Amino acid sequence: MKTMWAPWRIEYILADKEEECIFCEALSRQDDLTLFKGRLTMVVMNKFPYINGHLLVAPIRHLSSLDQLHKNEMGALLATVGQAVGILKKVMKPDGFNVGLNLGKVAGAGFEEHLHFHIVPRWLGDTNALTVFAEVRVIPEHLKTTFSKLKPHFEKLGAKLLN
Repeated sequence: MKTMWAPWRIEYILADKEEECIFCEALSRQDDLTLFKGRLTMVVMNKFPYINGHLLVAPIRHLSSLDQLHKNEMGALLATVGQAVGILKKVMKPDGFNVGLNLGKVAGAGFEEHLHFHIVPRWLGDTNALTVFAEVRVIPEHLKTTFSKLKPHFEKLGAKLLN
């Protein structure tokens, strides 16, 4: 039998479940997960990603549903999603993407209090028998490495975006 070690998962398993809003908290500090903070939107890396490059795009305002967004926030949110997809295409060269919202716990929202889009890059063959049968994901690149690759592009984006 082969053993696959994933020691980074123990941090998630043993961690106190966050009661603070992860997005609002990211706004108040510098960390190695926050890629972009604009006037209306922000982009953070998922701390426990499905795959490398899994990003979260959220409005700055703490909102839980789409109907609470102002029109300009909705536009800025979708523009930021589009920009983030463009950066991931350039840097990580995925074959496609899953982009979406999980609205409500029943829909799979792990953090439903602050609306956010998931952007998940996909590559041909990135899901295999290990994921399907053993419920184990293999993430080939460390979060800090992915952050280092993406951060300069989001810094350039910050200078261009009006939001």
